[in-house]
Amino acid sequence: MKKALILGAGGFIGSHLARFLRQRGYFVRGVDLKYPEFSDTMAHEFVIGDLRDPLLCSQVLDIPFDEVYQLAADMGGAAYIFTGEHDADVMHNSALININISYQAALVKAGKIFYSSSACVYPEYNQTDPDNPKCAEESAYPAMPDSEYGWEKLFSEHLYRAFSRNYGLNVRIARFHNIFGPEGTYDGGREKAPAALCRKVARARNGSSIEVWGDGLQTRSFLYIDECLDGIRRLMDSDFPGPLNIGSEEMISINRLAEMVIDISGKNIEIHNIPGPEGVRGRNSDNKLIRKVLQWEPSLPLRHGMEITYRWIAAMVEKEG
Repeated sequence: MKKALILGAGGFIGSHLARFLRQRGYFVRGVDLKYPEFSDTMAHEFVIGDLRDPLLCSQVLDIPFDEVYQLAADMGGAAYIFTGEHDADVMHNSALININISYQAALVKAGKIFYSSSACVYPEYNQTDPDNPKCAEESAYPAMPDSEYGWEKLFSEHLYRAFSRNYGLNVRIARFHNIFGPEGTYDGGREKAPAALCRKVARARNGSSIEVWGDGLQTRSFLYIDECLDGIRRLMDSDFPGPLNIGSEEMISINRLAEMVIDISGKNIEIHNIPGPEGVRGRNSDNKLIRKVLQWEPSLPLRHGMEITYRWIAAMVEKEG
């Protein structure tokens, strides 16, 4: 039985990953500050603890796990990342975690270690045109991320690659592009756009309106959680260290995404654009490299994942009363 350690196992992707690996016969140990919010963990062992503490890292990464998944980070949606109010915490907390884990993984001679980076590493100057963003992996340099979150992710990519060169750490790095799905945060300020829009529409009365930050013409691509997990598995099974985009090439404006959610709901709701944090004007996964090295790319239509996600969030909203 292969042994896997998931750091950030209480989060959205981490909790889904624990279930994914458990179903494939892995022994899974999960670590996080909290248990998963919306379902019981599928990890065999779950340790509540702070990965900023090197002592805890030495206790949870105490054997050479076959696979280590480093998903733990201080993160959130636009309201958390782009206001600037949390920059110091985002950089300090996430960097400490990665410094601790890279060192400890090398010390115990762990097997493969997966690091979840982000599309936020890509330069702001390549994402000013909402219709033609440039997010190929090699375009990350000269570096100019649009947020401190992106700068920390870029630093940590270099950290893991340095440990790979100097200490033989067997690293895989993926840059996620807006992963979404059920059992993800949908309220409170850290939620991503798909969940926020689903929540707003679910709570809105028929004939009312919802607010969308910015002019709504900013573009993104969004990847359903099941395809994210498939991409992670394929990258881990390959010999390619990365970095590699894991995302969809189905780009959509935020207004169009809101219209899609409204259509899924069956309600008659208007969109009201208001000032608010919005990040870069355009971002879309460039999948040329993943097609080349893995002979695979995500293919699930955005609407399919949004239908599943909206139904789940609408049911959660209904429980609120």
